[in-house]
Amino acid sequence: MNNPFDLTGKTAIVTGTSRGLGQYFGRALARAGADLVITSRSLDTLAGFQKEVEALGRRAVPLELDVRDQSSIERMVEAAHQAYGRIDILVNNAGCNVRKPALEVTWDDWNLVLDTNLRGTFFVAQAVARRMIPRRYGRIINIGSVTCVFGYAGLGPYTASRGGVKQLTMSLADDWGPHGITVNCLAPGWFKTKQNEVLYQNQEWVEYLCDRIPLKRPGKPTDLEGVVVFLASDASEYITGQTLLIDGGISTGATRATVAPKKTAD
Repeated sequence: MNNPFDLTGKTAIVTGTSRGLGQYFGRALARAGADLVITSRSLDTLAGFQKEVEALGRRAVPLELDVRDQSSIERMVEAAHQAYGRIDILVNNAGCNVRKPALEVTWDDWNLVLDTNLRGTFFVAQAVARRMIPRRYGRIINIGSVTCVFGYAGLGPYTASRGGVKQLTMSLADDWGPHGITVNCLAPGWFKTKQNEVLYQNQEWVEYLCDRIPLKRPGKPTDLEGVVVFLASDASEYITGQTLLIDGGISTGATRATVAPKKTAD
């Protein structure tokens, strides 16, 4: 019996692979057998990761991409298609965040986050889907977050963008399902990244966070590896339009436990 998780012979674009979770997604796909296209706004930031993927025995084609620029998106996807002759998988990972109280968010802050996380996600998916449709096969994985379903103070534009990614995923799944393309949203909970590492310097906050997570710890990047391979593989061929939360259970709405007072003797 063939291994439905085997990605040998598949090609995958992973956007935003200069650092962080994008590299973990790319590593996991390469270990499962996929050849990669890796992207960043600056090619210089991809050299180390390219060597790492090649050391795993897979190809890694580095391409420049600014998801806020439609012509950059089109150039990247065309170059990816020319490099491999096919695109089987897209991990739509490139994103950004601006942390500010809602009253301090500027017009430009809003545009930066929404243009990157929501508009960029759509137009990268659109450009890739145009290459997938003639082959009647594709796996598109939009990267969201627990803020697809939760709101947090100080994250107004970010939560709006991630909620939009969740809704967009369902719409694209309906659009492209008849063409053999699945579209799902992988939504991590609280993982330590470059974007939020300052929060993890506050031990009291970390303890509070862990109290609200049923599994009692923040996520580790390795917690995402099996999930991205699953959504990229034929093991998930009948799953589309879904948002899969990898959050240790925080989206259950768990709160800090309280201890009932002990009864005293009369």
